[in-house]
Amino acid sequence: MSASDDPRRVHFQSPEYLVDRLDAIADLFDKDRTDLLVEAIREYIEETADSETFQELVATKYYDDQLEFETVKQLVGAETAQRLRLLKADLEDEPLDLATPDDVDVYDGDATTVDTATDDDR
Repeated sequence: MSASDDPRRVHFQSPEYLVDRLDAIADLFDKDRTDLLVEAIREYIEETADSETFQELVATKYYDDQLEFETVKQLVGAETAQRLRLLKADLEDEPLDLATPDDVDVYDGDATTVDTATDDDR
């Protein structure tokens, strides 16, 4: 068991009727209340992390420097976090300052090729 898998005790309050239902379900399946809670939390996190809305929120907050990379990795996984890191770096790059060509209609006309090599370059 890795350090991140070590159990951690947490304490929270819940409406009594939820605890009663949880205990009844635990008895039905002959399981421990804690096991059911951990399973429910795990399923909720996996379902939430796969949500497009959640991933967009994580990306937005990461791009706005409201989340650190390690937190993003915990929330959406290493592969998606790395993709977001690369996209963020690309977004932060300064755009190239290229002038629009005056003599070529790049959007509506046919492309024209020009041989710029001189006789010495050949």
